Amino acid sequence: MAIPKIFLRRGKEESLQRRHPWIFSGAIYSVESDRELVEGEIVDLFSSKGEFLARGHYQVGSIAVRVLSFEQIEIDQSWWREKIESAYNVRQTLHLTDNECTTCYRLVHGEGDGLPGLVVDLYGSVAVVQCHSVGMYHSRGEITEAIVAVFGDKITAVYDKSAQTVPFKANLNAVDGYLYGSAERDNVVLENGHKFLVNWEEGQKTGFFIDQRFNRELVGRYAAGRTVLNTFCYTGGFSVYALAGGAKEVCSIDASEKAVRLADANVALNFGDDAPHTSIACDAVEYLKDIGDKYDMIILDPPAFAKHHKVLGNAMQGYKRLNARALSQIKSGGILFTFSCSQAVSKELFRTTVFTAAAIAGRKVRILHQLTQPTDHPINIYHPEGEYLKGLVLYVE
Repeated sequence: MAIPKIFLRRGKEESLQRRHPWIFSGAIYSVESDRELVEGEIVDLFSSKGEFLARGHYQVGSIAVRVLSFEQIEIDQSWWREKIESAYNVRQTLHLTDNECTTCYRLVHGEGDGLPGLVVDLYGSVAVVQCHSVGMYHSRGEITEAIVAVFGDKITAVYDKSAQTVPFKANLNAVDGYLYGSAERDNVVLENGHKFLVNWEEGQKTGFFIDQRFNRELVGRYAAGRTVLNTFCYTGGFSVYALAGGAKEVCSIDASEKAVRLADANVALNFGDDAPHTSIACDAVEYLKDIGDKYDMIILDPPAFAKHHKVLGNAMQGYKRLNARALSQIKSGGILFTFSCSQAVSKELFRTTVFTAAAIAGRKVRILHQLTQPTDHPINIYHPEGEYLKGLVLYVE
């Protein structure tokens, strides 16, 4: 079956020539195919002069094509294995593939690993696959085969967690489940020697927020002797590191009672039942209205306030209000860790918003660190949008 050809409008080939992996629908001039395009199929992109530019997955929406290759090569099983092997080699370089202290990491990070629309996280011997495009969802079999081929007997199961991430309008009726092997529902993984319960079948994302590994470690370095508030705590990752770093007391807050129970379980798993830790199931923004100067370390790690640019204005108001409340009440000499995981929010915009919040709070603030995602979440240098996680560590007088 012939691969459909998509011709771009004049001048719209420039982004592909700079190796950016997306083509937007407005850049398309015409389609040459003997049938109607089907979402998720392989298409070839050509300039207005008929020059081959790239090959990728077609999709319905503003991003019309996600590029798989800038060469006119077959996307077959050997191609998938080569891509997974390349991603594995990077993690091997990062000393993650055989690390006794850290048994969970990201194997594939979308565009950062040349596989746009695909995330694969490793939890011990289980790979959890999450597809964000129809093309990747239809390729689950090839992806699974490639993972098993690369890892061999180090992999006992591959779990598909795509039901909530594939495009809703595609009507795929996706159901989560094992693509290969099976595993227990609740598992313990290690991160820098700390133990965490992970349930990839029912938990958020793929089961754990792997992208805060480096930043959790930094919290541990600053926590000694401090009274710590961990808002939007989810699994209690920051709480565990703060306690390990010698925090005087830690309070974990989350709107979800289930998340709070999981945070409690992870604290108990590492420190027993007598750790100086309390947890409250409540709205973090409301809780921050009146905390006085009880805390001298506060962690703000909210879910993405802006999943796309249409709601960016409201999202920035949310970040400003949240940070202003924390900055106005943190003890003098306190440390604030504040994050945004919204891809639509740039580093500059986030920093400006936190600056505005500091001005509203009327506090003297120094930036100690500017944070990002860990090395197993690499950023394609031609795709700066991949730098989705940004954070600041602030010293507040």
